[in-house]
Amino acid sequence: MEIHLAHTQGFCAGVASAIEVVNRALAKYGTPLYVRHHIVHNTAVIKDFEDQGVVFIEELSEVPEGGRVIFSAHGVSPTIYEEAKSRQLIYIDATCPLVMKVHREATSFSAKNIQTVLIGHRGHQELVGTSGYVSPDLLHVVETEEDIDRLELDTTIPTGYLTQTTLSVTDTARLIEKLKDKFPGIVGPPKSDICFATQNRQDAVTELANQCDVIIICGSRHSSNSNRLKETAEKTGNPSYLIDSVEEFDPEWIRGKEKVGISSGASVPEYIVQTLVSAITAIYPDTTVYRKDSVEKDIRFTVPKV
Repeated sequence: MEIHLAHTQGFCAGVASAIEVVNRALAKYGTPLYVRHHIVHNTAVIKDFEDQGVVFIEELSEVPEGGRVIFSAHGVSPTIYEEAKSRQLIYIDATCPLVMKVHREATSFSAKNIQTVLIGHRGHQELVGTSGYVSPDLLHVVETEEDIDRLELDTTIPTGYLTQTTLSVTDTARLIEKLKDKFPGIVGPPKSDICFATQNRQDAVTELANQCDVIIICGSRHSSNSNRLKETAEKTGNPSYLIDSVEEFDPEWIRGKEKVGISSGASVPEYIVQTLVSAITAIYPDTTVYRKDSVEKDIRFTVPKV
């Protein structure tokens, strides 16, 4: 048996920064410490913080007036900042810098009266936050090609598009192409909104799937980027599985296989992957594990002041 680990997987720079914010805040201020929305979309990370006394909330009204709250890596709308200030909350912003980039683009589009087509998953926390930076009368959200077919825009004013950062690269390219066919004058951001970490992880999984017999993705089911990794692997024709923890691993998936590929979403701790590797090597003791250097090994984001 051979195990091939995706060269780029696990924590991206934005996730690592957000988690470090919570760790530093815990060390400096102790509990109670509130975090609006899950700091990242991973079950194990959230449970670990909850065990340390972190309280995850969805509404700022759940934080006592004057309390301390951290905003998650997914970003929040301007109204959340305003609410925090009005309730005299002490807030720490752990929004990923690449999400902030999309927020700035959205603000710029609305300032120029550009109607904005926002591509993403409805209800996803990042999309909800980004929507808040677009004037309501200029905002149009699309998730599928059918949404674009139904889309009606004012042809007398300019149109632009922006995207959620954690989408499938290939699927998003198809949607953008369809938008351009229907609205030839539509403009996009100067640089793709899909973050480099998402691109790198999908590229690594494609490479992995082309040399392995089966792909296992470690990641939570509510994680957008983890689901996109599973879908990326499936498009190569290989069987692909998504597990939140090693308890969900079924040895039957790899029976009769020679090469197992393993990757993990951008919010998945390394120990989850290593636990899976250990489970496989316990069944197949002669297993050899291969992994190349990550293309992101030297990338770090500045951690916000705590």
